[in-house]
Amino acid sequence: MPKVKKTKGGGGGGEKAAAGGGTVALADQILQADTLRPRGRVKMRDSRAEQEDKYVDERLSRKILQQARIQQEELQTEYGLAPEKKKTPITVLGSSSQDADSDEEWPELGAAGAGDTDAEFDKEVVIDPDDEQAIEMFMNKNPPVRRTLADIIMEKITEKQTEVGTLMSEVSGCPMPQLDPRVIEVYKGVSKVLSKYRSGKLPKAFKIIPALANWEQVLYLTEPETWTAAAMYQATRIFSSNLKERMAQRFYNLVLLPRVRDDIAEYKKLNFHLYSALKKALFKPGAWFKGILIPLCETGTCTLREAIIIGSILTKCSIPVLHSSAAMLKLAEMEYNGANSIFLRLLLDKKYALPFRVLDALVAHFLSFRSEKRELPVLWHQSLLTLTQRYKADLASEQKASLLELLKIKTHPPITAEIRRELQNSEARDIEIGLPVTVEMD
Repeated sequence: MPKVKKTKGGGGGGEKAAAGGGTVALADQILQADTLRPRGRVKMRDSRAEQEDKYVDERLSRKILQQARIQQEELQTEYGLAPEKKKTPITVLGSSSQDADSDEEWPELGAAGAGDTDAEFDKEVVIDPDDEQAIEMFMNKNPPVRRTLADIIMEKITEKQTEVGTLMSEVSGCPMPQLDPRVIEVYKGVSKVLSKYRSGKLPKAFKIIPALANWEQVLYLTEPETWTAAAMYQATRIFSSNLKERMAQRFYNLVLLPRVRDDIAEYKKLNFHLYSALKKALFKPGAWFKGILIPLCETGTCTLREAIIIGSILTKCSIPVLHSSAAMLKLAEMEYNGANSIFLRLLLDKKYALPFRVLDALVAHFLSFRSEKRELPVLWHQSLLTLTQRYKADLASEQKASLLELLKIKTHPPITAEIRRELQNSEARDIEIGLPVTVEMD
C-alpha cells in the first residue's frame, strides 16, 4: 500500500489521499500533528503588539499624567481637600524687606502658552497716588518734544544716508543708489500683513531685513507704528537674534521702547505680546540696557507705572552680572528722577557680587542727597535699605559713617531705624587691605 503524502492544507490532502487510495480520513488528518501552522508574519505582528504593550509613548504618557492630575484636582475640590494655590509673586514696591532672590532662569515664551506670570501686567496696574506724586516732583519739568516713531526713524535714516552717500561719492564718484520700486512695493505689502497679523508665519521678505545693509530704511517701509502687538513680538524675536548688539540697541530704542510707552500711557497696562517682547529683547542684555532702560531714565519722564512694569522684567529674568553692574553704575551717576530708585532696588535684590567701584558709586549716589531740599519718596529710602541689607559687609567704615550722618538729615520713621541697625551691627571692609573688620559705631 503506497504511503500517504503529507500536505499543508487539510482539504487538499484529503482529496489527494482519497485519490491515491489511502484510508486516512480528513478528520484524522486534522487531528494529526501536521496541522496548519501560523505564518511567520503573524508572529511578528504578535511580538510587535506585545512590545507596544510594554512601552508607552512619551507623548501619550504625558497626556495620561495630565488627565490624571486634572481628575485628582476635581476629586479634591469635590470633597473639599483641594490645596491652596500658590500666588504668583508680583513686584511689590511698598515692601521694605525682600529676602527672596528672584533671579530665575529664562522663562519659556510662547504666543499660545502664556502663563499667569506673563499675564499679570495684562491688567491695569494699581499704583499708590502718594508715590506717583512724589516721583513726579523729580521728573523733568521741560521734557524734550515727543516725536513720533516715523520721525525718529526717518531722522536716523537720513543721517545714515547722508553719511554713506557722501562717502560713496568721494570714493567712487557716484551717489548712493535708491531702493528699487519693486522692493518698495514688496515691503508695502509686508506692511499690510503686519498691520493685521495675529499668529502664524511671517512673510519671508520681512525675515531677511536684519541681513540687509540698509535694514533701517527697509524697516521704515513696513511702517512699524502700524504693527500689531503680536507682530512686534515676532519682530523682536527676529531682530534680537540676527542683529549685532549695536544694531539691536537701535531697534529697541527706535521701535520697541516708543511702542511700549505709548501702550502703557493709553491703556494703563501693557499688552501681553509687548511684555513678552521686552523679555525676549533681553536675549542681548547690553542692547536692552542701552536701548531701553538707560534712555527711559535719561528722558526724566519715566512714570511710576512704567517703572513697575519694565522693572518686573528685571526681577523675572536672569541677567549677567557685568551688564547689571554697568547699568547700576550708569543709573547711580545720572540725574535722579525717581524711577532710578525702583530699578536700583530691583537690581540690588538680585544679590550680585558687585565690584567695589559700583558699590562706591552707589554710596556716592545716596550721599549726594544731603543738600536736597525736596522730600524724598519712600522708594528712595527702600533702595538705600536694600543696599545696606545686601552689601553691608562690603562697605567701608568711612562709608558707613557717612551714611549714618545722612540718616540724620533724611529720615523715614520705620525705614531709617532699620537702615541704622543694619549699618551698626555689621562688619566693614578695610579699603586698603580689602579684608572685613568689625567696627563699632555709636
